[in-house]
Parts: sequence; C-alpha cells; structure tokens
Amino acid sequence: MWKRNERSQNQAAISKEHEQYLKNLKKEKDFIKITQVMIFAVFIVLWEAAARYRLIDTFLTSSPGAIFELIVKFVKDGSLFNHLYVSTTETIAGFFTGTILGFFVSILLWWFEKLARITDPYMVILNSLPKTALAPIIILWAGMGFSGIVVTAASISVIVTIMTLYTGFINVEKDKIVLLKTLGANKFQILKKVIIPSNIPNIMSVIKVNIGLSWIGVIVGEFLVSKAGIGYLILYGSQTFKLDLVMMGVFILGLIAAVMYFFAAWLEKKVIKY
Repeated sequence: MWKRNERSQNQAAISKEHEQYLKNLKKEKDFIKITQVMIFAVFIVLWEAAARYRLIDTFLTSSPGAIFELIVKFVKDGSLFNHLYVSTTETIAGFFTGTILGFFVSILLWWFEKLARITDPYMVILNSLPKTALAPIIILWAGMGFSGIVVTAASISVIVTIMTLYTGFINVEKDKIVLLKTLGANKFQILKKVIIPSNIPNIMSVIKVNIGLSWIGVIVGEFLVSKAGIGYLILYGSQTFKLDLVMMGVFILGLIAAVMYFFAAWLEKKVIKY
C-alpha cells in the first residue's frame, strides 16, 4: 500500500514537471513568433518614418505607404491577381517538377551504385554551374513561355535535390539494412521500410529549400521572356524607373514565398509527427 502511494506521488511529480516543461516550451515558441513579428513591424515603422521625414531618398527606396497605395491600385483594377496567378502557377509547376524528378533520380542512383559513381563528377560540375546564367539557353531549348520558365525553375532545384537526398540515402545506418537483409528483405523493401522513412527530415528540408530556389528560377525566367508575373513587374519597374513598382514586386514576392514556406513547415510537423 505504501509503495503504491509512493509510486503515484512520483508519477504526479513527473507529470507536473512535464507539464511545466511544456508550458515553458510554449512560452518560448510564442516569444519567438512575437519577436519575429515585432522585428518586421519595427522595420516597417522606421522605414515609413525615414521616408516621411526625408531621411532617405524615396525615389530609390520608396516607402511602405506608397507600396500599399500601389497594391490597392493593382487590386482594384484586377491586374495584381493575374500577375500573382502567373508567377505562382509557374513556381508550383517548377517546384514539383524539380523536386519529384530529383527524388526519383536520387533513388535510381542509390539503387545502382555503379551509376552513382559514374555520374558523381557530372553532378558536381552541374551543381557548380550558374543556372541563372544558363537560363537564356534553357528557355531557347524548352520554349519561350510557360514551359521555358518552368524548366528554368526546375533546373535550379533538381541537382540540389539529387545530391542532398542521395547523400541521405547512402548514410542510413548500415545495421538496419543488414538486419533487413538477414530477414530476407529485397532492395525495394529496404527502400520502403528504411531508406525513405529515415530520410523524411531530409525530404522536408529539401522541400523548404526548393520553394526559394523555384521562385529564383521563375523570376529569372520572367525577366527574360514573360509578359506577366511578379518578375515582369519588377523588370518593368526598373526599366521605367518606377521604384515603387519594383519594391511592391519584391514585397509581394517575399510575402508569397513566406506563405509557401510556412505551409511547408506546417506539413513537416505533421509528417514527422506521424
């Protein structure tokens, strides 16, 4: 009886400590989120104040107020939604193309070890090439339009995806693979049961990185051939010296990229938790 009471008291103490730990963890997360928002808010306020008191040249830097007015104008005439649709569609297509292609190529290289050794120097060379500088050639090959921009976006992320995931695949604990082999597992079963599950964090990290890389590819492609999209707005604004338009394009680009990143981070939590 006395032992049972002592055991229950210990469990109650542990649960209280755990509860306090969770509270502290939540406070820390809330503090980080609030700090992130505050940094952005303070930056906007200081920027607007500096513009109003003429501490900065608004011709070169614009101001939050001017950018907001321009966004309202573009929303009213409906053109902003068209540009957003074009750029977002191209980015999503390029993102999925580069990520999925890179995923399957990394599996292929893991499956055929000799092929991985043969292609290793070529992967390093391709990764070192400036993809943005090759964008004009890629667009000429793939087409002057949607397809060319999508291929440009995919080309920037695919090599990074292959190298990151393949490295993760070959660095899985050998003991797990040996154990499955002793139990009679074939290569596909090892891939399904060990390799891919062990690399879920790597896959999610690649997804988050590829969001930014895909946007880079799309903006570069739109600089070259597009007649609509966020990249087109930025290029048009710089050519006509409308810096408000340039800053509006940059602001919207950052906003959409942040939304996609937070969605990927939310998905990562759900997948890893599962």
